[in-house]
Amino acid sequence: MTWLAKQGAVQRSMHEHNQDRDKKMGQPEEIRTGNRIPTETESQLAAFIEYADEFLSLMETTHPLYVPNPHARMSIELLRRHLQSKRTQPSLLVEISGVPYATATRRLKELIDAGLVDKRERTRSGRSFSLHPSDRMIDTWVQLMKGSAALINEAFEQAEPGDSSERFFGSTYTKSRSAPPLSVLTNPLKLSGGLKTLLHSDPSFMVINNLRRHIEVVLGCAVHNRTHSLDTLLEEIMKNARRERSAYDVIAVNLPQVGLLAQSEAILPLDEYMDLSAIDPSDFHPASWQASHWDGRCYGIPIETTCEVLMYRTDLFQNAGLLAPTTTRELLLAARALHDPRRQQYGIAWNAARGTPLGHTFIMAMADFGQPVVDLTPSGSGFLLEEIPHKQYKPMINTNAGLQAAKFLLELVKYSPPGILSMSWFERIKQYAQGSCAMTYSYTQMTPYFDEDKDSPARDNTGYVPHPAGSIFRPVSPVGGFILSIPSNINKKRIPEVVEAIETITSARAQRLYVQNGSRGCSRYSANLDPEVREASSVIEAIDEMSRRGALQAWPRPPIPQIKPITELCGNVMHEMLRGLITPEEALDRAQAEAEHIFNTWKQ
Repeated sequence: MTWLAKQGAVQRSMHEHNQDRDKKMGQPEEIRTGNRIPTETESQLAAFIEYADEFLSLMETTHPLYVPNPHARMSIELLRRHLQSKRTQPSLLVEISGVPYATATRRLKELIDAGLVDKRERTRSGRSFSLHPSDRMIDTWVQLMKGSAALINEAFEQAEPGDSSERFFGSTYTKSRSAPPLSVLTNPLKLSGGLKTLLHSDPSFMVINNLRRHIEVVLGCAVHNRTHSLDTLLEEIMKNARRERSAYDVIAVNLPQVGLLAQSEAILPLDEYMDLSAIDPSDFHPASWQASHWDGRCYGIPIETTCEVLMYRTDLFQNAGLLAPTTTRELLLAARALHDPRRQQYGIAWNAARGTPLGHTFIMAMADFGQPVVDLTPSGSGFLLEEIPHKQYKPMINTNAGLQAAKFLLELVKYSPPGILSMSWFERIKQYAQGSCAMTYSYTQMTPYFDEDKDSPARDNTGYVPHPAGSIFRPVSPVGGFILSIPSNINKKRIPEVVEAIETITSARAQRLYVQNGSRGCSRYSANLDPEVREASSVIEAIDEMSRRGALQAWPRPPIPQIKPITELCGNVMHEMLRGLITPEEALDRAQAEAEHIFNTWKQ
């Protein structure tokens, strides 16, 4: 009887004994009953693999009777190379097995037949293939890791205070739904020319781009990423839509632009080509999942969820005896208290550059005073987005909320750094990261600018709160981010494998990998619950908390097709107001009239 067969027989015959033993060890009920539970972090698994390798080597060199265990030897090497994103050939495993060639070949076949190792063809003939650990193998070794930790802690009485089943050589486990390591596809994608993507050039997508080689190993095909800035990204998407055949398989779509691209049929409704229930929609932040839909249909899967928040220096606030602001009045008071130009210390950094940056700020400020930029239908504590495809809207710029927002921005200028009227997305976070500003409005995916900079005064000294609101309104945090969509003019034969690529790239396992490598735009709750993910930055937990409280909202930037020109218009007009060329009232009159013209002349 082979080693694997013996193990199966022993497990069946000793079921009751193992239950009692596991209970004594303090193993969670999910393990004792045999149900699958989430695995732990890759770093913990990698450490355990090295420990197991050293332990086997120690046994094999202690006495000649302790012969090499080829199943364990090959499993360890396969897992190690998988975590290092390396392909593994059968000949390599045979070589390190420690037994003769014929024996090693049989033992390797047993691993494959037992479902512990996946074979993936590398040529059409199927004669050449690579080997990869299956989900079953990964789960098996994680459970082995947990059991070993409990036994070692019990044997040497070195367990830390608490349940020994939650220890791994001094590290704390989580009982949450943490995501397992990213597994390779059993059947590699056969996309001719590889997977071609069009992405944004923000920090989160730069992380994904840096992981391209890893993703290629997972998908089994080449990946070609092309990145653009926010404005030129939309231009390239629209240009691509006019081509007879799409130059891309996957495009990143900014959430507020879903309506424009869906209405113009530039992207496909994914519910025609994939089973949405299989990707667990409840695992995504509700606001980003809602924003990925148009007219009741899903047009993309969230790849990056971020939100605009107020970031503030906790050390400066504490020294000044200030609390985190929750209203616009409190924000202005804090900005004034911490504004000291003589020491090159300024109250707040924000988007005030002409065009889209300032237009974005103005629309967000209107939301702080309870009013979206168009007449959305109120619903509960927010506004309905589902009606947008079927309703004619009018701009709501020249309103009381618009006037309050305009005057609020004029006050902000007083406590801003020099050059504020040319400051936009990257400049504002740079000023904050360098320590010259006590606060900044910024999207959360920008936090690596100070999180990863050991010299930044803001590192480990930053708090996050939703946008402070007008006194009678509820603070909200405008949701942002991107979904991965499929261009409508793609070669239809490529769609099934492109869908599989999107499912893999947006999975909880993949999202966890991105955060571990510097992204702060995680879209899935299950990935965010992983302890290693939460330790990466305090902003991860802050976003989750805002989402659970319902503070993340998509209505401040509604996905109306006209959102881009309306934003640019507001930014141009409000810039003249901030320069003192026109009054707030004149700015609102002009912006309202020009916005109405955009709506009246808009071509569907």
